[in-house]
Amino acid sequence: MIRALLSHLAGRFSRELGLNLDSRSHDDLFLWFLAAILYGARISGPIVTKTHAEFMRRGLTSPEAIVETGWNGLVDALDAGGYTRYDFKTATKLLEVMKHLIGQYGGDLESLHEAASDATDVEVRLKALGKGIGDVTMQIFLRELRGIWPKAQPTLSPLSIMAARDLALCSIDGVRGGRATVDRLRVLWKRAAMGRKSFSDFESALVRLGRDYCRRGRKQDCPMREFCA
Repeated sequence: MIRALLSHLAGRFSRELGLNLDSRSHDDLFLWFLAAILYGARISGPIVTKTHAEFMRRGLTSPEAIVETGWNGLVDALDAGGYTRYDFKTATKLLEVMKHLIGQYGGDLESLHEAASDATDVEVRLKALGKGIGDVTMQIFLRELRGIWPKAQPTLSPLSIMAARDLALCSIDGVRGGRATVDRLRVLWKRAAMGRKSFSDFESALVRLGRDYCRRGRKQDCPMREFCA
């Protein structure tokens, strides 16, 4: 079932953006953080991809560059990417978060991870960067760093829980997505022996399934319908 899931649905979202988080490149890590903030709003994936590419085209690829371009420049970049519904709010959010990231950690997300005492502290520190980092953004960001950052241990997103439940990968008792549910899915993942794929690919594929099919009740055209409980 897991092999079928990953054959039908893409894995990590960061790879779609051309980022390699496994390398622990500071640049790719920051660009994924930027993407997580963009994904955190109620906006479509294609618009996030286009907006992210626009930021890269303009050289807005570091906290310092984002702060330097200013609010008007950010609004312009967001609008050019089609992120018009949340342009003003997101520009304000980005400036606040980047200023705090520079002020507290020298603009380095690895420093934030190193300063944290444990997984909970990583989440607290991320959310303390500004109002723009809520539970959704934090979960998106840390999900793809699971297995890369030792202290990246977020709970499962509601979308992945929905998909896992519909595929009977976890019980009704485990729908909250806590540690036990993550551990259960990890066991299933290890049994699947997917080679170069990571658990984050599996988790992201579940998110895609939950987002595009389970939540919308699209069972007739769901690529995993034969496995649906």
